[in-house]
Parts: sequence; structure tokens; C-alpha cells
Amino acid sequence: MALSLVSPAIGVDDLGNLRRDFRVFSCRAHGNGSVNGNGDGDVDGVFPSFLPKQVERIKDPLARSLAQRIQRLPVQIGASGNCIMSSCVKSVIQNNSNPVVLLHCFDSSCLEWRCTYPLLEEAGLEAWAVDVLGWGFSDLERLPPCDVASKRHHLYQWMFWSLGGCMLLLWKSHIKRPVILVGPSLGAAVAIDFAVNYPEAVEKLVLIGASVYAEGTGNLSRLARPLAYAAVSLLRSFPLRLCSNLLTYKSISLAMSLDCTNVGLLHCLLPWWKDATVNFMISGGYNVITQIKQILRCLLKKEGLLLRAISKNIMAAQEISLKLDSKILSAQEVKQKTLIIWGEHDQIVSNKVAMRLQHELQDAIMHQIPDCGHLPHIEKPNSVAKLIADFARGDRCQEVHFNHFNPVKRPNFVVESIADLN
Repeated sequence: MALSLVSPAIGVDDLGNLRRDFRVFSCRAHGNGSVNGNGDGDVDGVFPSFLPKQVERIKDPLARSLAQRIQRLPVQIGASGNCIMSSCVKSVIQNNSNPVVLLHCFDSSCLEWRCTYPLLEEAGLEAWAVDVLGWGFSDLERLPPCDVASKRHHLYQWMFWSLGGCMLLLWKSHIKRPVILVGPSLGAAVAIDFAVNYPEAVEKLVLIGASVYAEGTGNLSRLARPLAYAAVSLLRSFPLRLCSNLLTYKSISLAMSLDCTNVGLLHCLLPWWKDATVNFMISGGYNVITQIKQILRCLLKKEGLLLRAISKNIMAAQEISLKLDSKILSAQEVKQKTLIIWGEHDQIVSNKVAMRLQHELQDAIMHQIPDCGHLPHIEKPNSVAKLIADFARGDRCQEVHFNHFNPVKRPNFVVESIADLN
């Protein structure tokens, strides 16, 4: 059964069938498991050895299937030639279209795409889900810097070696296929920062519930290290993450919330997670405000200065105009065509931010998904996959309206205790 991306809604039965088909597809593509006779059992696959053992306790079939596909690929960083074994989900589809590269939220992993990823593959897209440096499941035993510049450079090197390496070619020299870069929440800031600094590598942007107007980590960057480690330790709190789901999702059952929490905490169990997160926090974090609206600010500044200068000295006005024109031409800001996706009931980032972002970007369209919270790619995967697929192909994006969302029914034996993570 193939679930059409243009279907008006995705219900429990459809999603159950999709989960079954995706497990079969994943097993056949990677040779790492089988499905039992009735088609409804778990994949008897093997999880990568580098994942925390608690992955075995996750019950969500889509999360389990995607976890079995996570690989570590070597990514060279720095002039020394040192490599980081970097985690990602590698596409089994290779075509001439520009790849779709999926980032994730703050302190998350590629498993965040467990619901939408199979739909993108079904749509025929070459989709890669990559873990941002410092989060996810990369091997950081020899901890590198995890500040913004390091995350940006690592992502570029990942594209260079992984997207190029999949065809035994160097991406920069031969493939020359800029990607459609997708970033949810803080991942939108990661995407903007990357697109501005490496514009040749990005064709289009998709920003989902974009958290892009924060001025970095603020006062947290000035915490003494013991306090910084104490603050970061709270992020691994099961009750805190469970409660945050109430703000993140529009409608979610307790069982589904518990399983989402277990998936979201999995990468935090790696031994270097705390050090990497503290490193990012005290580095100052992402501040991409000027990259969004730098040219707009220059134009407004130019208009104001010229009005004052003209009244005093025509020559001075001409000099000011030439200097500002040069600054505008050299300004670094988002120039890629951008799709903004927002949940109608996002309680983390308001829709006023979405409208501001659309106004300040040069070439942006916005689609609001009804009856949805902060993470549409988890809560409304069918809608998000349809929008991304249309946008990637250059089709006119049609806003998809779902009036009803049926939460997936979880097994009775779903993990319901923090003790299951110990």
C-alpha cells in the first residue's frame, strides 16, 4: 500500500500501513532485518553498536526503523586531517535532483525525522538526515569545538565527503548540486547561518517553526563552568522533557509523549553529550538576525543618511550613497528562495515571528498548518512531506489543511517510567 502525499488526512490505519511498508522497505534496502508473518511485528533488525543500549526499549516502529539505518561516515575537519565519524541517515535514492538535507532542533538528533522521512523517500526524493555537530550520535570522544563556526564547517565538510562520496566524487568539484536545506526550530538558525556562509551549497531553504530571532544563548554564555554543567544537566531530565511536550504539540497522548521523550533523550546518554552542549552554550550560540535583514537595514540607513546629507552637501550625499551601495552589495544575508512552515498552534514561537520572517527575507512563502504545534514534521508528517516535495521540485506549494489528527495508538507495553532509561 502506497500512501499518497496528496491524501487529505493521515489516519491511524493509513499510518499503520505506512509503518509496515517502511519497515519492509528499510529491511530490503539494508539487509538488516525481517518482518514477521502477519506483517505487523517489529523488525528483527540490528541497531548500530554505537547507539546507547536504551534504543532497544523504544517502541515506536518508525523510530526503530530509522535508528537501524543510522550510519557514521568520516568527515574531515581542520588542516590536520583528523576525521569525525559523523552520524546520519543515508539516502537509498540517488538521482539527478538536488538532495534534501534534514537538520534537527536544538539538542536533538536525526531520529526527529522518523515520521516524515519515509514519506519523503516515498515521494522519490534523495533525502539525508544529518546530526548537527555536538548533538545526535556522532563519535565525539575526542571532543572538537562545538560553537557555531565549527558546526557550520562540519556540515560543509559532511556535504563535501558524504554527498560527494556516495558517488565516489567530490561534491565541490564534480557533483555541484546545491541542496534543499531543511531546519526546524533552532535548526532553522543553523540552516540560515550555513546558507549565508556557503550560498553555493544551498539552492533552497525550508524553515519549520523557525527560532531565529534569539540573540544566542544570552546570559547562559557567561555562566561559570560548574553552573553551566548544572544547567545542561537539567536538559537530560525526563520530567522536564515530558512536560515540554505539552507546549510542543497541539494534541498528544500520554503514551505517545512518553515514547517521544525516550526518543528525544537517547542521544543525551552518550558520554560526551554534556561536554559538547556546555561548549556550545558558553560559545554564545546562534544569532542570525543580521543575516536575515542586513540589506533591509542598510537600505533604511541609506535613505535616512541621504535625506540628512542632501540638505547640507550634495557631494557628501553622493559619497555616502557609494559607500552604502558597496556595503549592500557585499552584505551577507539569505538570498535563497525559502519556504516557511508554521504550526497554527505553535506555543514556542508565535506566528507573528513567522510573518516577520517572511517580510524580512528576500524571497519567502509561508504555509501555516492547522491544528498543529511547534514540530509539524512530527505531528503532521503528511502535510510537511507534501510541502517539501512540491517545493523541492519547483511545483507550486499548495497549503494542506488537516482538520483532524488521530494520534497513533501505542502498544500497552510502551515505556512509562524514567527507570527504563537507567
